[in-house]
Amino acid sequence: MPHVKELLVDELQDLLDAEEQLTEALPKMVEAAKSPNLKEAFQKHLTQTQGQVERLQKVFELLGEPAEAKPCKAMMGLIKEGNETIEEGADKDPLAADLALIAAAQKVEHYEIASYGTVRVMAKQIGEIEAARLLSHTLGEEESADFLLTAIADPLLQQATLDDMNGDVNLKSLQKRPNGKRGTPAKSRTGKA
Repeated sequence: MPHVKELLVDELQDLLDAEEQLTEALPKMVEAAKSPNLKEAFQKHLTQTQGQVERLQKVFELLGEPAEAKPCKAMMGLIKEGNETIEEGADKDPLAADLALIAAAQKVEHYEIASYGTVRVMAKQIGEIEAARLLSHTLGEEESADFLLTAIADPLLQQATLDDMNGDVNLKSLQKRPNGKRGTPAKSRTGKA
């Protein structure tokens, strides 16, 4: 098992750096968000991320390894993309800017979900059950953050769609006709609907 433990430690060092980078990036996302719900979600996740750094340090301790971060190039790229999203959002409609922020944040969450899922399995494989439990806790937080971002995005997408249609929705076309189909009934031979 020494090879698996070595790989686990390497992945954990990568994750430690990723989480530390996020603790610096999330305040910028809080500031850039227009929606109060999105601001709150980013602020909550910042607090969680700080706890995740502490949890990772505990995992290193359980493994008898020093908690040393190694540069996480994937997170560097995701954060760079997130910063570009923030800059571009300054010139966008607030809804579009928030939706772009959510997309950038979900890319980060999906990276973390994949990473924490992997290290949790490795920890279990080598019998580090307490470390696996701690990693499972963080994995659950990342999945919850992703779910919350989707829940915030849904009404924003609906509003953006309405705005794109200039709020002009033809409700008659959405009503059911007697034959069960949607849309405006066809004119009869007499010219009446």
